[in-house]
Formats: sequence, C-alpha cells, structure tokens
Amino acid sequence: MALITRDVDRFQAVRPRLEAIAYRLLGSASEAEDAVQETFLRWQAADVERIAVPEAWLTKVLTNLCLNQLASARARRESYVGRWLPEPLLAGDPMLGPAETAEQRESVSFAVLVLLERLSPNERAVYVLREAFDYPHREIAEILGITEAASQQTYHRAKKHVTGAKARTEIDEAAARRIVEEFLAAATSGRTEPLVRLLTQDAVSVGDGGGKVPARAKAFEGALAVAKFVRGLFKPSPAKRAHVGGAPEIYATTACGEPAIVAVVDGRVVGITCLEVTAQGIVALRSQVNPDKLVRATGQWATADHGDALYTL
Repeated sequence: MALITRDVDRFQAVRPRLEAIAYRLLGSASEAEDAVQETFLRWQAADVERIAVPEAWLTKVLTNLCLNQLASARARRESYVGRWLPEPLLAGDPMLGPAETAEQRESVSFAVLVLLERLSPNERAVYVLREAFDYPHREIAEILGITEAASQQTYHRAKKHVTGAKARTEIDEAAARRIVEEFLAAATSGRTEPLVRLLTQDAVSVGDGGGKVPARAKAFEGALAVAKFVRGLFKPSPAKRAHVGGAPEIYATTACGEPAIVAVVDGRVVGITCLEVTAQGIVALRSQVNPDKLVRATGQWATADHGDALYTL
C-alpha cells in the first residue's frame, strides 16, 4: 500500500527513537538501520488509518524484529572470529538517543552494551525499554506479549545483572579528554609504571578485529599485563603503519558516553578504544578495530569538530 506524505512524515518523526531503541537492543548501528528499514516496510504495508497509536505500533514491530535478530545473532556470534564487541558510536551520533537522565546515558555506555550481551533477548528488551525510554511495564508487556508482572520481574532480574558490576563514574566531555590525555601520556612514556597507576589491579583489555584485523581473542588481565600490552601498542613501527595504510593520528573524544581514543588514518577511523572508568581507576579497555563496525564512525568523524591530534603513531 502506497503511503501518502503525511504517513511517511509520521514514521520519520518516530525514526530517531526507533533507531536509538534498535541500537541498544542489537549493539550494531548497521543492524539497527536494517531493523528500522524493515519496520518502515511493515508500516508501508499496513492499513495505517486503522492504527490508533502509530508510535506504539511501530515500537512493537521494531522490538519484535530485534528480538528475532538477537536470537539468530547468538548463533552467528558463536562462529565469530575472535571476541565480539558492540559497535561504538561517537559523541553526537543521533543513534545514541536520549541523554537527559543518568539512566539513559548509562544504558548506552559501552560497558553496559557489553553487559547486555549476557542477557536473554527478552531481558534485554525489557531493560532497554524501561531504563532508557521509560516505557511503563503495561506497555512493555503489550509489546512483548507477556504479563505486566512478568515484565516487572524480568526488568528487576536484568537490572541486577547490569548493575551488579563495578559502579562506573559518569564523565563529561572535558573530563573524558583529560583522562585520555593522561592515559596517552602514560602509554607513550615507554614505561609500564605510569599505566599501572591508572589501572585497577583487575583491569582487562579486549579487542574485536572480526577476523579482518589482528586482535587478541583472549583478554589481557591484570594491571601489569594490560600496561605491557598498551605500552607495546603505542610504540610506533613501520609494520603498524603499513598494516593500517599510514601513520594513525590519535584523538581524544567520547564514544557511547565513555572516554575514547580514536585512531584515524587519512580521515578513516581505524580503531576506537573505550575506557571504562570507576572511582578506583580504569577497569577496562575495549577496542573496536573491525572495519565493518567503524563505517558509521568514519562518516561521523568527517563532519565532527574533533580538534587536533594528540599523538601520531
């Protein structure tokens, strides 16, 4: 059924919210875009005049598409080469969605996106809809086809899993830049001691290369092991430059609300490392170097005001 302009506009008005929901549910910008496009096709095929509350209808369709995607994604990720990590989004990306409350900002932090991978699809959907978008349990129950009591129980179970980890420190852009600058100074000092002082004793470092870029599948664990790895990572070499096609310029920014180190070669983002920070120090480094998961970041980088590079490898 062909949509008139008014009906297309009604969908476009809801699209940003749908994209933000899909990204949190799937941890992938490209998959989120596909889910939203499929939702539009369902909207296009529907008798929209009989849909009383378009936003509720669209949210239900999108969420269930994402739940199906999550179920199949689990099987795909079992055969994924190396460690699977979400796709980081740079500061200002509209797909990050609402950020008015601490809960909304926390729900899209890279650390939480990683933790959401441990939840069942239903737990993830209930947590995202409730925590990030403040849907009442009555509406969540309708979207998922469960009872309101089941929605409440699922939410409390999911929230316990997510908040059971270390308490993260909320950081503004200025503080994030200072943290990255301090970290880079330590990383490029040629010594491990300055890095160890910034890390918690149980710090970890993981990376996702998707089998396309070298990335160690097994995490580095402990402050000293992470510090040694980082020291070597930030030591310039012709081999590293040849591998990425040039000398990476290193910038400080935020990605998914966390302090982030961005490596750029000729305008192309080749790596994003998110730093999870607690009151005790940096507890995790998560690096995304899979080029398939950096396409959107590269597009955003081209239009962003990112200042000068802090370092060149």
